[in-house]
Amino acid sequence: MDAPVDQMSDRLFVMALAGLESLSVALGDRLGFYAELDSAPATAEDLAARAGTNPRWTQEWLEQQAVMRLLEADLDDVPVFRLAPGVAESLARPEELTTLAPLTRMVAAIGRQIDLVEEAARTGGGVPWAAYGAEMRDAQAAMNKPALLGQLAQEWIPTALPGIADRLRAQENLRAADVGCGAGWAAIGLARAFPTLTVDAYDVDPASVELARENAAAAGLSDRVRVLDQDLSADGAQPAYDFAVAVECIHDMPDPVRVLDGVRRRLLPGGPALVIDEKVAEAFTPDGDEIERIMYAYSTLLCLPDSMSSTPSVATGTPMRSSTFDSYARAAGFTSVDIADVEHDVFRFYVLRS
Repeated sequence: MDAPVDQMSDRLFVMALAGLESLSVALGDRLGFYAELDSAPATAEDLAARAGTNPRWTQEWLEQQAVMRLLEADLDDVPVFRLAPGVAESLARPEELTTLAPLTRMVAAIGRQIDLVEEAARTGGGVPWAAYGAEMRDAQAAMNKPALLGQLAQEWIPTALPGIADRLRAQENLRAADVGCGAGWAAIGLARAFPTLTVDAYDVDPASVELARENAAAAGLSDRVRVLDQDLSADGAQPAYDFAVAVECIHDMPDPVRVLDGVRRRLLPGGPALVIDEKVAEAFTPDGDEIERIMYAYSTLLCLPDSMSSTPSVATGTPMRSSTFDSYARAAGFTSVDIADVEHDVFRFYVLRS
C-alpha cells in the first residue's frame, strides 16, 4: 500500500481501538471498579468480591486495563492491580474537576441509539433527548456537576456578572432563573453559595425535572430551588428575575430565539443573562482542533438529532458559532451581547442585556 493508504489504515485502527477502550472504561465506571481500586489495590478475586462481579471476567478487565496503562500490576503468584498515577482524579473521584468517566458513558449511551440516529439521517427526523436514556442523562449531569458546584458561583458569576456577585455577597434577596436546568446542579450550586438567593430551574424533560428535584431535596435546598417542568416561552411572561443562567443548552433548542425572548421578558430592568455554551471556532474549517472534532461528533450523533426531533427546528447543532448565537440573542430583543473574560477550554460565556 502507498503511504496515504497506510496512514489512513493506521488512523482508522487507532479510532476503533479508542472506541473499544472507551467502552471498557465506561463499563469499569458503571461497575465501580475504579472507586474500589482507589480505596485499595486488589487481586481479581478481591475486586470481584468487593464489586459483586464474576472473578474470571474481572481478571480479564484488570489485565486489559493494565495493557491500556490505566492500571499497574505487581506480578507475584497472584497479580495485584492498582490505579496508575493520575487515573484516580480522572476516573475514580467524580467530585474532581478533572473527572472524565462520565464522558465515556455518554459515548456508550450514544452507541445504543445508532439505529435511531441512522433513521433520522435518512428521513430528516430526529432523536429526542429522552430516547438516549438514563445513562445519557446521568452522565451529562455528572460531567458538569463538579464545575457547576465548584466554579459557577465561585469564579464564573463574579467574573461575568460582577454587579450581581456584589449584590449576592451583600446578601440581597435576589431571584434567578436556571434555563434548561438538567439535573439542577447550576441552581443548586448558586443557592448553596448564596443563602439569600432563590432559583427557579426550568426544563422540559420530565425525567430531568424529577432528577433535579431529587438533587435539590438531597442538598436541603428545596425551599430555595424550585424545579419547573415548563417551556420558558415568552407567553404570559412577567419580570421576576434579577438574573438568569443557561448552561450548555441553547444549541440543542429547536427555537432558541423564542426561549431567549422568554428569558428577556422575565428579567427585571437591568437584569443580565449568562449563557454558557460551547467554545467552538468562529467559522467552519476542515482542519479543526480536537475540541472542534468532538463538538462535531456530538452534534451528528446527539445534539442535532435532539434538536431536529421537534418541528419546526432551526437545527443549530453543537458547533454554535458566536455569530450565530449573537443573531439569536439580538432577534430575541437583547441589545448587548458580550463575551465574558472567563478562561475555559470548552465553554464560552455570553453576557446578555437589554
